[in-house]
Amino acid sequence: MDLEAVATSAANALSAHLALPEVEATLLATGDAQVTQLNADHRDKAKATNVLSWPSADRIPGAPLVPDAWGELHLGDVALAFQTCSREAADQDKPVADHVCHLIVHGLLHLLGYDHETDSDAAMMEGLEREILGKLGLPDPY
Repeated sequence: MDLEAVATSAANALSAHLALPEVEATLLATGDAQVTQLNADHRDKAKATNVLSWPSADRIPGAPLVPDAWGELHLGDVALAFQTCSREAADQDKPVADHVCHLIVHGLLHLLGYDHETDSDAAMMEGLEREILGKLGLPDPY
């Protein structure tokens, strides 16, 4: 899998769908051990997960993005645990690249202030994920 191509495709589809200006985010592709440590350090959950995200600012979904002091729009950081992603993709009988693309979109939406803490928030976020992935020709991940 060409991770850079998958990440670029996911980010471009999200940006086009949400009519975002040019933005950037950092993507860390790592293994379960490092994600377990990051999850423990930042969320007090000492277990691996597929994707983690750290927004560079508190954001409200759909609110205008404000550049930083240097005029840049850095959304934040996303970390993927490839062992977990690969295992989940196999369990769901889908290509790893499709699952990783979904998780990148998911992580980027978190950086934009979307979450899934309530049923209505989850429905909104999952709807956006379905629409964005659909534009990439990927099936409904849910």
